[in-house]
Amino acid sequence: MSSLYLREDLRDTPHEVGDVVSLHGEEQKHAVKVNRIRVGEETSIGDGRGLLVRGPVIAVSSTVLSIAVTHVLDVSVPELSIWLVQALAKGDRDELAIQAATELGVDGVVPWAAERSVSRWTGDKVAKGVERWRTIVREATKQSIRAWVPEVADLHTTKDLLALAESTKVLVLEPTAELSLSGVDLSAIVQSDLAREGVVRNPDQTVPDLVLVVGPEGGIAERELEDLTKAGAQPVKLGPGILRTSSAGPAGLAAVNILLKRW
Repeated sequence: MSSLYLREDLRDTPHEVGDVVSLHGEEQKHAVKVNRIRVGEETSIGDGRGLLVRGPVIAVSSTVLSIAVTHVLDVSVPELSIWLVQALAKGDRDELAIQAATELGVDGVVPWAAERSVSRWTGDKVAKGVERWRTIVREATKQSIRAWVPEVADLHTTKDLLALAESTKVLVLEPTAELSLSGVDLSAIVQSDLAREGVVRNPDQTVPDLVLVVGPEGGIAERELEDLTKAGAQPVKLGPGILRTSSAGPAGLAAVNILLKRW
């Protein structure tokens, strides 16, 4: 059961210890009708932008759920941002990937129309697909009780990824690569993070510090891999086996979290 609900205007309402914060609309309905939360149970309400309040539920009705705030947590935007570029995949494999990545702490996800992607977003499907991913990321944020909801970028082409590879550190998860992820030198990223110590990062920063790229079911096309490498991206493998597109990103993110001491 989720114990975090989102209210985007939380920061603009009284939210200190002793205040009462209420939920309305869809979040209230989900809390009451789906999770069946009751008076006396502890829960959290956040704005998805760093602010979290927690306390016992003191009132539940058909339209309102209220808590008495006992704890307030204001979490700064992560100093070091990691994004996942996930190729569109058939079924729900791409959705499973971004859901798990959100729970594991990714700061943003990018849908990628790779050459070998079976699934295609065209026309009205583009906006619907992005909105669907945003819903998945939002719900995964609530499940894992994260203070910040990860960004979901617009649909990217390979050309867009090439531009990204020229501006930041990009690791392409590729089972044929010679170098293992554990052997990648991430010291430049760490040093850049240390240099920013004490500086508040802009939460709307569009260029992440590190990007992991995962291909579709059939893998990344040879031409795409060559172009990405020429643009500055670094192919790396996760081990001797081949992971599904739904598990490669989360596995890589978990490894990076350890390498960068985020965990």
